[in-house]
Amino acid sequence: MALSLTLPTASGSLAPYALRGTAPVKPEADVKFNRIAYSAAHVVADPLAAVDPWLQAAVDWDTTIAYRRHLFSLGLGVAEAMDTAQRGMGLDWPTSLELIRRSLDAAKDVPGALVASGCGTDHLNIDDVKSVDDVIRGYEDQMAAIEALGGKLIVMASRALARVAKSPADYERVYDRILSQAKQPVVLHWLGDMFDPALAGYWGNKDTDAAMDTALAVIAAHPHKVDGIKISLLDKDKEIAMRRRLPAGVRMYTGDDFNYAELIAGDGFGSEPTHGKSDALLGIFDAIAPAASAALGALAQGNTEKFHAILGPTVPLSRHIFAAPTRFYKTGVVFMAWLNGHQKHFTMVGGQQSTRSLQHFAELFRLADAANLLEQPELAVRRMKTLLALHGVEG
Repeated sequence: MALSLTLPTASGSLAPYALRGTAPVKPEADVKFNRIAYSAAHVVADPLAAVDPWLQAAVDWDTTIAYRRHLFSLGLGVAEAMDTAQRGMGLDWPTSLELIRRSLDAAKDVPGALVASGCGTDHLNIDDVKSVDDVIRGYEDQMAAIEALGGKLIVMASRALARVAKSPADYERVYDRILSQAKQPVVLHWLGDMFDPALAGYWGNKDTDAAMDTALAVIAAHPHKVDGIKISLLDKDKEIAMRRRLPAGVRMYTGDDFNYAELIAGDGFGSEPTHGKSDALLGIFDAIAPAASAALGALAQGNTEKFHAILGPTVPLSRHIFAAPTRFYKTGVVFMAWLNGHQKHFTMVGGQQSTRSLQHFAELFRLADAANLLEQPELAVRRMKTLLALHGVEG
């Protein structure tokens, strides 16, 4: 007999729902991917810490690092201390640096494990940032701290830079300084304002095509210092256009949580391999990690049909998790980890579990079931019923 429960509907009423999904696909062992794939990973809050959740970050380190080990076991790299980890939305710089240190230590136990870490300017008091030089010093502070740990950098988009820059030339100056000092090739990070409104007009222009020209000029000036660029604009055509213009060997890391399946599969354009496909640096890979691993394994074996059969059903779930206001997507990622038994509670750093409605969670549950992503269905139903009861829905 199918598991069932009562869920809210879009009309605000309640209706019975019977699970219909199948068991999650299991990735094949020892398959080497032909794409680089980073999962931007979430942090697990410590619900027993005596802190003010809106003001202080308390992390359950053991469970947080255990989840990184889970991602490594699936062949996925970890993009550490990024926006999925609530960077700038509850996770401060000192805690971020400790997270990076612990992740790098955990990676040493896993041959070939990839970790790239977010380097930004979020430790600065933005009201005290008056010039581009202040932004440069901020980046250099975090850059030095991460590189001292042996870490690879993801140069995150800077709210401070977006605030004080007066022209594309200011962006060029900042990135020229940072890239010229980097000890190893970095991943650049272009996050659209749907993820963070404070980043509107990044690269010195509100016109995306003009902004892209500036970003490409920065990369072209330092092609050997740039491993790739992650763009999160939720516009596949913009990503493809930029991908085709990157210098030889510079990767496009898709951050498009709406269209990742087709962007990773690629279109085979051109003679330069990196122009015809995207690698991945995605927050949704945290929530769909087993499916992502299995799909990437199928793609590496030349089975594109199986790749799409596995990954395609996850796209509606991702579009729901990343629905506007997109910056609240982290709540859905952590909710999935709780449903699937990777953490014991649904509490988030900064109290961010409150950013989505019960209707949102109900639809997320249905879509996770449809995508065959409920790893322990009985547990998922039990936990969903707990959440429903907290909102006054019994049965």
